[in-house]
Amino acid sequence: MGEWAPTALSRVIRATPDSGYTRSTNSPGAFTLLPVVALVGRPNVGKSTLFNQLTRSRDALVSDMPGLTRDRQYGMANIDEHRFLVVDTGGLTESRSGVEALMDKQVHLAIDEADVVVLVVDAREGLNTGDEQIGGQLRATGKPVVVAVNKVDGADADTVMADFHALGFADVTPTTASHGRGISDLAEHIDVYLPEAVETDEGESEGIPIAVVGRPNVGKSTLINRMIGEERVITFDEPGTTRDSVRVPFTRGGQDFVLIDTAGVRRRARVHETIEKFSIIKTLQAIDASQVVILMLDAQEGVADQDATILGHIIEQGRALVIAVNKWDRLEPEQRDKVRRELDLKLGFCDFAERHFISALNGTGFDKLLNAALRARECAFGRVPTPLLTEILEDAIKRHTPPLVRGRATRLRYAHQGGINPVRIIVHGNRTDAVPASYRRYLINSYRKRLKITGAPIRVDLRSGKNPYEGKKNVLTDRQKKRRKRQVKHTRKQKKR
Repeated sequence: MGEWAPTALSRVIRATPDSGYTRSTNSPGAFTLLPVVALVGRPNVGKSTLFNQLTRSRDALVSDMPGLTRDRQYGMANIDEHRFLVVDTGGLTESRSGVEALMDKQVHLAIDEADVVVLVVDAREGLNTGDEQIGGQLRATGKPVVVAVNKVDGADADTVMADFHALGFADVTPTTASHGRGISDLAEHIDVYLPEAVETDEGESEGIPIAVVGRPNVGKSTLINRMIGEERVITFDEPGTTRDSVRVPFTRGGQDFVLIDTAGVRRRARVHETIEKFSIIKTLQAIDASQVVILMLDAQEGVADQDATILGHIIEQGRALVIAVNKWDRLEPEQRDKVRRELDLKLGFCDFAERHFISALNGTGFDKLLNAALRARECAFGRVPTPLLTEILEDAIKRHTPPLVRGRATRLRYAHQGGINPVRIIVHGNRTDAVPASYRRYLINSYRKRLKITGAPIRVDLRSGKNPYEGKKNVLTDRQKKRRKRQVKHTRKQKKR
């Protein structure tokens, strides 16, 4: 890097052996496998709105029309340091035929995946037989259940809550998903049922976790076998051979690694088998568990919508990224130029990631690919001194000052590092809420160019100092009150004239 150095290994947090997943800090070598929370309930009770509030997104369609959600929607929740995967489902109905029956099947699959189930009910409609039937089904699963009483605005919360305690679940909490009320309390109730993390020694770390993700049959398992030098993962010419996430530890050049081979993420319409439904969430968990993600593309098929979807999850999680374009040896020179142009056009939003053109079957280019993953990880876990960050900020402001806010200048004073993996830079100033996204991107590019950060995303958070007089009423003295009366009296006389 030249101007800064990567951080040393810090403590590793690993979950209890029977937890089924692990949590971690941002320390190198720590693994994370997030738990799963499913949102279930009758149609049109606000599950999708609650999903959008938990994930802070608009991924789920929201409408007053019942039955809008028909398939499962996955997202990442990060509420007050509570982190988990959220699954939005369609409404449970009594229908035994048609599309409603297929929707019910999707809901039950989501319940099977989940560690905690959130039963969403409608406070305005009150408790009905549909809620009671769903509650009975959930009790039979033995899964922890939290009841979210939605749409409580304008009603007596205590009275409404008393009705839904009749479902027999201990945790009943009020929410108004459309306004974002009660979300933090709901996350607290959910967190009670998630396994607690315990500290372990750093020596237990298995190595640097690298997830290999992509669509089916792009050569993920072949690449891993080539890296480790043996047939550890089953490879076959049929898409979907890998059904679960497979962890493969190995050592190369004195460095320990753990390669995570994942099942391919297909387009939703092509996911039919139950066992393959589970592989989607395993891939999302593998992305979160990794420090570096290698996204594999098929050079013969180009960039598909599924690739962009996976990239969105990777960038949202802030993971270091390397793009591997596989089966490069099968293309003619003119085809290669076309693929390069397509990559520049469709992947311009992640131009920070290195691209490597490889052949996993022949072993071409995989050494450079692994070195690029190490460079990306080093950048993601680097520590940058505050004086250097502030100096870069001042240079950027000298070149292009922030735009005016209602005719007043925005002042950005200093910057410091707020986190690693991803690199998070906190910039302090005033009136930062009105700074446009284009100027934020300009700051990100300035830091990336000066610090020579490749393969790792950078996030710039702008924060304004708190006004010490905000919310305080200016209390006048007796002398000031008399003076004001004289001024008012004088003003009225002038107006009469």
